[in-house]
Amino acid sequence: MPELPDITVYLEALAPRVLGQPLERVRLASPFVLRSVEPPLPAVIGKRVLALRRLGKRIVFALEDELFVVLHLMVAGRLKWGAPSAKPHGKIGLAAFDFPTGTLLLTEASSKKRASLNVVRGEAALAEHSRGGLEPLDATPAQFAAALTRENHTLKRALTDPRIFSGIGNAYSDELLHRARLSPVRLTSKLTPEEITRLHEATRATLLEWTERLRRETGDRFPEKVTAFRDGMAVHGRYRQPCPVCGGPVQRIRYAENETNYCPACQTGGKLLADRGLSRLLHGDWPKTLEELEERKRK
Repeated sequence: MPELPDITVYLEALAPRVLGQPLERVRLASPFVLRSVEPPLPAVIGKRVLALRRLGKRIVFALEDELFVVLHLMVAGRLKWGAPSAKPHGKIGLAAFDFPTGTLLLTEASSKKRASLNVVRGEAALAEHSRGGLEPLDATPAQFAAALTRENHTLKRALTDPRIFSGIGNAYSDELLHRARLSPVRLTSKLTPEEITRLHEATRATLLEWTERLRRETGDRFPEKVTAFRDGMAVHGRYRQPCPVCGGPVQRIRYAENETNYCPACQTGGKLLADRGLSRLLHGDWPKTLEELEERKRK
């Protein structure tokens, strides 16, 4: 799922292409992508784009007459920029937004069509699409600490909960937790003030550095390779590969459709965190350390 750095770079690429331009036409390749009925979709036709916003992991086009087009890419949704009147991309095409300068194409490479398009009128209606999370790059240390410890959750859950923090998902939460040298299953209620400070600093540094890195990679082009798995990431998507800090193998916790990646040596004092599926199978035989895991592999 595109997260704060990815959405920021999308918005920066869209700005010179659509700001001040009228939205001439919206073509739906899949009627299910439209999740709102009032105002009707034709209400946005001919309206100029006055501003672009990020609302959590959503992209917002602010149009004339207090109209807003809200795109939520979910896991597999992506944006592509094409020539004027470009056709949606086959089976993965969901919608096309035509501007005088070109066409914005919304795609989703998944059989589970979760990406959505909503049209709302007024700031109050737009606010209903906000989950209310704190903007991590705008938060003071005190605000960050208050949001983090307001409820007792694991760090992984707290960081990816859009009600607590805005724009952080599975990928960058792995990265910033590794940078902060904290376990993804550490409870927020157990954190020391020093650990909270470390996490706040790691959150800012990770998000800012990756945003700048994506900017450099994109240049003046439109972002084409938006993915949760990027070269240069420390742990995310790097199961069994060496940690760039200590060289030990990166491990994972699998759950539902996601997995959390972490380095035992850097984050958990060498302890292996139980993978839900394997721990059910192995019960008391689950290895507690990397040394035990490696010994079992040799048997």
